[in-house]
Amino acid sequence: MSHYLYGANVSANGIRQHYLRYGGVEGERASRPAVIIIPGITSPAVTWGFVGEQFGAQFDTYVIDVRGRGLSEAADGIDYGLDAQAADVVALAEALGLERYILVGHSMGGRIGARAASSQPAGLEGLVMVDPPVSGPGRRAYPAKLPWYVDSMALARKGCDAEAMRAFCPTWTEEQLQLRAQWLHTCNESAIIQSFNDFQNDDVHADFPRIKVPVMLMTAERGDVVRPEDTEEIAGLIPGLVVTQVKDAGHMIPWDNEAGFYEAFGEFLGVSIA
Repeated sequence: MSHYLYGANVSANGIRQHYLRYGGVEGERASRPAVIIIPGITSPAVTWGFVGEQFGAQFDTYVIDVRGRGLSEAADGIDYGLDAQAADVVALAEALGLERYILVGHSMGGRIGARAASSQPAGLEGLVMVDPPVSGPGRRAYPAKLPWYVDSMALARKGCDAEAMRAFCPTWTEEQLQLRAQWLHTCNESAIIQSFNDFQNDDVHADFPRIKVPVMLMTAERGDVVRPEDTEEIAGLIPGLVVTQVKDAGHMIPWDNEAGFYEAFGEFLGVSIA
């Protein structure tokens, strides 16, 4: 049984924001906070649909297209900085009338979630950062390289099949590659370049002490984005930080070990989603 409800657009923070909704508020979901899932740098909402389905069984779930991705507004003149992205999420929650919600952000989405949470918006009850880039001024560089994104997007804009995309994502399944080949062209190059550069230029660590809701940090056993020393530093900045690691997974955790990804949440969200 699918928990997908619909895709829709809303005007919030001065732009058109697109989202996919799963679950709704029937049954026990009515008593639980909504969940807003924030994907990473080149992941339109539709590529997280399988995660939205799983969350939708327990929560009213919204998977968003970050500005410049998917069906949300995109233009070369738009501000694609972290502040704008974070303000989008807060404005989206307000526009949707969400009185209680939790943010779950992967990679860049984790940084967006942290920046949004640091503003202490009304209604926010928790934050999960899934393998967020910890790079910043004077810090270790983000391990991925910009040409990987730019070249794969250029290929997608021309039109390519899953096999052509395999050169960039060799461990992905055929279905995952097909979806990426279909949707990657919707990622605005200016948006991706600014977001990538901001991984090096914007210090998200300054946000951590201002977050006042419960926070989980989820890392990948085979990833090099968040190392043990990074986890230790973040734990010192966020009192009560819950740390969990997904075995046999690289940075794209739910792609590598979907079951382990869900299990890693434990009871942090108030109910198991595994």
